[in-house]
Amino acid sequence: MIQTIKNAWKVIEIRKKLLFTLFMILLFRLGSAIPVPNINRAALSAAFTSRELGNTILGLYNVMSGSAFQYGTVFALSIQPYINASIIIQLLAIAIPALERLSKEGGEEGKRKLENITRYTTVGIALLQAYGYYVLLSTYQALEKTGFWSGLVIVATLVAGSCLVMWMGEQITEFGIGNGISIILFAGIIARVPNVVVSMINNLISGGSWKIYVLYPLMILGGLAMIVLIVIVTNAERRIPVMYSKRVVGRKVYGGQNTHLPLKVNMSGVLPVIFAGSIASLPATIGMFFGKTAESAGGWGTFLRLFSQTSVLYMVLYFLLIIFFSYFYSTIQFNPVEVSNNLMKNGGYIPGFRPGKPTSAFISKVLNKVTLFGAIYLAIIALVPLIVGAVSSTAANTGISVGGTSLIIVVGVALETVRGLEAQLIMRNYKGFLE
Repeated sequence: MIQTIKNAWKVIEIRKKLLFTLFMILLFRLGSAIPVPNINRAALSAAFTSRELGNTILGLYNVMSGSAFQYGTVFALSIQPYINASIIIQLLAIAIPALERLSKEGGEEGKRKLENITRYTTVGIALLQAYGYYVLLSTYQALEKTGFWSGLVIVATLVAGSCLVMWMGEQITEFGIGNGISIILFAGIIARVPNVVVSMINNLISGGSWKIYVLYPLMILGGLAMIVLIVIVTNAERRIPVMYSKRVVGRKVYGGQNTHLPLKVNMSGVLPVIFAGSIASLPATIGMFFGKTAESAGGWGTFLRLFSQTSVLYMVLYFLLIIFFSYFYSTIQFNPVEVSNNLMKNGGYIPGFRPGKPTSAFISKVLNKVTLFGAIYLAIIALVPLIVGAVSSTAANTGISVGGTSLIIVVGVALETVRGLEAQLIMRNYKGFLE
């Protein structure tokens, strides 16, 4: 990776793209430090520090925004509205024929229309999330001023910040290196690393239980092992052999070659973890808007304790939801019947299986097995930090409860960016067929 970056830096065009990407990341971090007017940042931060909000879906939002959500800054909503809008449009493109035609048959014009629809949807979702954020501030008494105009300023500032982050991501994609949305997510998560390290060092200096001196080395070793596992599974794929029959057209012979159909083990990426976390955290999130926590008395407290991140019920539900969404998203992304028909139209076949229904049935069987392995892998990566956080409150205070999701995003974006750099280097250094 380091050697690839060194080689890329020597190429002037790539160096400009790298500098542009770094400049946009710098602007994103500056915006993440500018406070929104009329917010009591100390009161809001205390709610996250005491883990009242850290156990909800807002804890994940806070991690992905680089703690901007916790401190009430201009980029508090970060890129989340755009991600949610993109997922919604992808799902609607399957259910609504007009959107499906735009995505498959519209070409460049259809792609631009879908992008505009996604942008408008982002603004709508940002408005809803900004209002929810304002309700959150009111619930936890984190407002310095109340009233209509104060709320309007807060909501308008948050929506404008989210739209600006969306624009920055699009600029990185067009003029920088890699996918802009992924790069911004990467920057937000990495920005929290110094705080986590400082927190761990302070815990070691202050002393305390001997468990800390045993737990932290194990956490570091476990994190390294998880990184290795993520790299292996991210690059892993199941290759189905495909052969093409020979065709004679005039005096030329086409086909006759052997190739393969690759099926990624982790085809859905980190999306099942994000979806599962959002749904599993719904009880805690609903309780948050009513000012209730797991420590509250009565039925609310009992209900929220059942669905706290340290409970067995939450972990079982989280595991099952990850499995479900892994299959759901792989079904959306990969259609065995369509692949089988395309192979048959182009004279391709899988050895040992007749074209048509037998081929699609075999592909479906292989896809189900691969998806199951990928889903279990995602569940392990997501649940191990939760188990560690349940065992040690010190580990939970360092934000390790969402560490699995963060690791998948960070490692995946790093690998994707390096592959993009390597592709650009090959394109610029390729000498052609004549030399």
